Amino acid sequence: MKKIGLPQQEEPEMSFLDHLEELRWHLIRAVLAVVIAATVAFFLKGFIFDILLFGPSKGDFWSYNMLCKLSEMVGIDGGFCFEELPFTIQSRTMGGQFSAHVWTSITAGFIIAFPFVIYEFWKFVAPAMHENERKHAKGFIFVTSFLFFLGVLFGYYVVTPLSINFLGKYQVSELVLNEFDLSSYISLVRASVIATGLIFELPILIYFLTKVGVVTPQFLKTYRKYALVIVLIVSAVITPPDIVSQIIVAVPVLILYEVSIIISNIIYKREIKEKS
Repeated sequence: MKKIGLPQQEEPEMSFLDHLEELRWHLIRAVLAVVIAATVAFFLKGFIFDILLFGPSKGDFWSYNMLCKLSEMVGIDGGFCFEELPFTIQSRTMGGQFSAHVWTSITAGFIIAFPFVIYEFWKFVAPAMHENERKHAKGFIFVTSFLFFLGVLFGYYVVTPLSINFLGKYQVSELVLNEFDLSSYISLVRASVIATGLIFELPILIYFLTKVGVVTPQFLKTYRKYALVIVLIVSAVITPPDIVSQIIVAVPVLILYEVSIIISNIIYKREIKEKS
């Protein structure tokens, strides 16, 4: 005898307030993950400051050694062969060192917890996507985290040393000594690392903009020359004002832009195929 199944009841559509409540809990969990990671970083003060943060201020830093060898190979005096940078770092306020410790720990916590933050973001937007799109959650989290960490490493090993090398040696007069405040030094490192980490998310941004129909592959190709100008401007902002440094930073971003065009083309063709 054939059984007749009861019709499945559709889940009621969430109201605007329900969406806000859902978003609130995702944000709470993301912030909690950052706080936990920041707490761990707080107790790793010696490693975070002496090894990581102050590493680019030392003459034996890995990037300076590589750039020195590279400049010698091509016969260009890039000013990267030195034993010590001519500046000192000091704290001029009573709470300067403690404040730097706290905010540096929070920055490190955000970087460490970034994959979980992206996971919470995906969980919030996933219900609005198709089933086949939700299957790619693991791939999305991995690629997004990989690009972010790649950008962080690029900012730490390339952008930060270039900036510190240029600004640390620059003098308007020999009478003026370079004695940088701790907060100023940390701000430069933090801005370089976080900015490049977010810039490297360009392919992910283009993926979503193509999905919602804001951009198309043709649009990206048409305005490629304008993108080149924007990339050079951004490179000039986050790097010292010399051509070599700007090219070193601009090349990876331009590569990411070309990759974004390929991704946009794939997504655009897939959307057209599903609609036909």
